[in-house]
Amino acid sequence: MDAVVADVSAVMIDLGEKARAAGRVLAQSPTAQRNTALTESAAALRERAAEIGAENAKDMEAGRAKGLSGALLDRLELTPGRIEAMAKGLDEIAALPDPLGQVIAAWDRPNGLHIERVRVPLGVIGIIYESRPNVTADAGALCLKSGNAAILRGGSESFHSSQAILACLQEGLRRAGLPETSVQMVPTRDRAAVGEMLRMNKYIDVIVPRGGKSLIERVINESRIPLFQHLEGLCHTYVDGAADLEMARAVVMNAKMRRTGVCGSTETLLVDRRVAGTHLPVLVQDLLEAGCEVRGDEMVQKVDPRVLPASEEDWNTEYLDAIISVKVVDGVEAAIEHIARHSSSHTDSIITSDPKAAEMFLNNVDSAIVMHNASTQFADGGEFGMGAEIGISTGKMHARGPVGVEQLTSFKYVVRGSGQTRPK
Repeated sequence: MDAVVADVSAVMIDLGEKARAAGRVLAQSPTAQRNTALTESAAALRERAAEIGAENAKDMEAGRAKGLSGALLDRLELTPGRIEAMAKGLDEIAALPDPLGQVIAAWDRPNGLHIERVRVPLGVIGIIYESRPNVTADAGALCLKSGNAAILRGGSESFHSSQAILACLQEGLRRAGLPETSVQMVPTRDRAAVGEMLRMNKYIDVIVPRGGKSLIERVINESRIPLFQHLEGLCHTYVDGAADLEMARAVVMNAKMRRTGVCGSTETLLVDRRVAGTHLPVLVQDLLEAGCEVRGDEMVQKVDPRVLPASEEDWNTEYLDAIISVKVVDGVEAAIEHIARHSSSHTDSIITSDPKAAEMFLNNVDSAIVMHNASTQFADGGEFGMGAEIGISTGKMHARGPVGVEQLTSFKYVVRGSGQTRPK
C-alpha cells in the first residue's frame, strides 16, 4: 500500500541510514551467501507469481484509466512469461563470477612494496525508474550480487507491481541471512521523495536514472550525487549499399517492431541512396504492413502514399511506439554524420556485407553500443551475457553501455610492505 508520509525527508534519511548499514554487511558477505539470496529471491518470484500478477493487474487497470499509451502499457505488463524471465535473470546473475575481491592489476615496486588494484562495491546505489516493474528485480539483484545496497524509487504507474517484486527480493535476503534492508523501496509516490533522494549524498554513492526525458533532465539538474546517465534510446539502423536485402528486412523489422517500447528499439532508419530503388520500397512496405507508421523525407514519401512527411523534430524523437522516421543518405559517411547530429549515443547499427564500410561505421559512431548486421534490440545486459542490467549508460565516465555487476563496482589499492618508509 502507498504509505501516507507526513515527513518525506525523515523517511528518506531512515532509508539511507539502513542502506548504509546493510551495505557494510553486504560488502563483507561471502559469495555463496549473496548467491543464495538471489536464488531464493528467484524461487520466491515463482512461488508468488499469481500474487505478482494480481498486483500488476491493479497497475494495468489504473494505467488504462489514466490513458497510458499502448507502448507504456506493454512496458508495464507482467505476463507469466515475463515473471519467469525475471526469476531466470536472478538465477543467471547468481551464476555470474563474483567481482568483489577480484585483483584487476598487481605489481611490485623497486622498494619491495606490492600493490594491487582490487574490486570493491560502490556502496549504496539509488535507482530512479519509470513504468517497467521488472527493473525492480534486475536492479535489486545486480546491486546485491555486486555487494551494494539499493534504494529503489519506481514509477507511480508500477507501484503495486514493484512492491510485490520487492517482497520477493526481501524474502530471498531473509532466507540467506542477509539484511532485508539491503534492497529497499521508497514507500510513497510523492514526487518530493525524488528531490530528497537526489540530495542524499551522505548516504547514496551513485544515482541511476531510467526514464523519459523530463525525469532525466530533472535528475541531471538537481542531483548532488554522481550519475550513471541513461538517456533516451534514439537508436538508428543504417542499411548500406552493400546490404543483403533479406538480412536487412529481417533485422529492420526486428529492430523496430519486436518491442517498440524498449530503449533499444530503432527509431530512425537510414538507407543508402545506392539501394533506394531496390531495398527502400521493400523495407517501407514491410514496416507499413506490420502496422508501423512511417515518416520519411521526400524520396521516402515517393515510395508509398501512406508515408507521412518527416519533420526536423522526427530525427530527434524517441517514439517508443510503432512509428519510425526514414531518411535516404549518401553512403556510410552521411549516415555517420546524421547519427552524430541526432543520436542519443545509445545504440546504432549498420547492415552491410562490406567490411570496410562496417569498420568505418563501428569506429566512427560515438555511441555506447555499435553493431554490425544485428538488431538494435540486442542492446540489453541479459543479451550481452551479463545476467541483466541496471540500465544502458550513455555517458562516458566509469560505466558505458549495459551497466551490469562489474560496472557496479569501484576499486581500491591494497599496498603490502615490510616496514618501508619514504625517504625525505
